[in-house]
Amino acid sequence: MLIEKTAIVTGGSKGIGGALATRLASMGYHTVLNYYGAPAEKEMAEELIAENHKKYGTEGIAIEADVSEFSNCQKIVEAAVDRFGSRIDVLVNNAGIVNSKPFLELKPEEYERVMKVDVIAHLHMCKLVIPHMLEAGQGNIINISSICGWKPTAYEVDYCAAKAAVMGATRALAEEFGPHDIRVNSIAPGMHWTDMLRSDPPESIEQERQKIPLRRIGEPEDIADALEFLIKAGYMTGQIISPCGGLWMN
Repeated sequence: MLIEKTAIVTGGSKGIGGALATRLASMGYHTVLNYYGAPAEKEMAEELIAENHKKYGTEGIAIEADVSEFSNCQKIVEAAVDRFGSRIDVLVNNAGIVNSKPFLELKPEEYERVMKVDVIAHLHMCKLVIPHMLEAGQGNIINISSICGWKPTAYEVDYCAAKAAVMGATRALAEEFGPHDIRVNSIAPGMHWTDMLRSDPPESIEQERQKIPLRRIGEPEDIADALEFLIKAGYMTGQIISPCGGLWMN
């Protein structure tokens, strides 16, 4: 009997999240894509689901929700269960935001918002999904952190703090739920092509590219490669892998 597989991806409408959702669909997972924001986000999520269905035959749904609030995370998980059943095989915590400004210019509500979206939302989703994984006797959680959790960056104090917290939570969850065959790992991207990066001045991008040993900026598909590896690598848990072109060494 064919076992239906389901994956939830927060922040899954475009960029890295979209690449992760597409890779999961190519691996046979039905996908629940969370998005938040402008109407264009909904359109992108729905187009991605349609494209993946056409290419891979998998189904998907798009759920608008601000994952910083627990009740909204409940909405995502309930929608997944209603559509695909109680088995949730993979959770990818990808949603995140950043404030790139001097620390003393940050307002308290700005860095509080980063911590809620980039850390607390991960905990919300794990708390809601893990019971389903316990019932199934297995599961796979992948938290998207950042090289900034290892390699602190000026003008991103709150973001660096949040991503370091994600790394710590990943290891602790792996320790706690490993005996139940629930694996928890983290992907810490380096510099990758995203809408955020493309908004930077070209000269700034080139300056940063020169610091990367491989001398190229990563693509979202590089993160998807790491995702596929972690899903297939059944003896890996509590690990943080960084597709960063060697940037962490500098």
